[in-house]
Amino acid sequence: MNFQDFLFYFFSAILIASAVGVITVRNPVNSALLLVLAFVTSAGLWLLLEAEFLAIALVLVYVGAVMVLFLFVVMMLDINLDRLREGFWKWFPFGALVALAMVAEISLVLMGKYFGLDEMPTPAPHDADYSNTRELGRLIYTEYVYAFELAAVLLLVAMVAAIALTLRHREDKRSTDPARQVKVKKEDRLRVVSIPTEKQE
Repeated sequence: MNFQDFLFYFFSAILIASAVGVITVRNPVNSALLLVLAFVTSAGLWLLLEAEFLAIALVLVYVGAVMVLFLFVVMMLDINLDRLREGFWKWFPFGALVALAMVAEISLVLMGKYFGLDEMPTPAPHDADYSNTRELGRLIYTEYVYAFELAAVLLLVAMVAAIALTLRHREDKRSTDPARQVKVKKEDRLRVVSIPTEKQE
């Protein structure tokens, strides 16, 4: 076993342990921190696969932005943990079935040669001037440009729908009306009151 295989098994063991910890620990903050560890180790695996751009994007976007937002929400909200655990055993059979299906798929990939499947060919080494980012950009904006644009539209629709679903008009909330602010006149804002002076005796 060479050093690259050792790194793969090392990162894989950490990733599996952190992923199991995400769904088993009781503290939401610890769960979010374990998810950060899972993202970082996934980035290490992508580096081993020579996907440098995706690894950096995973660290910057998910660890640097999304997980900070998750931690902020988890730490600021008063989460009732007992209420969250109420539906655990209700959905446990379905979750176990999905987990078994994923384990079966991974086993078929890893032990494909024992099931009569062809072994995956080893990729050829790249040249010294090969750029993963340039190749990814070429594929996105040439062969997969319609799928890329469709994904962008779907994300925009999801963002607008999330804002529309969470928007609530409350009667007791005071808010400004820009149209009324523009139409206001000087006499409506300022009133001069004449107060008679007191006579000193």
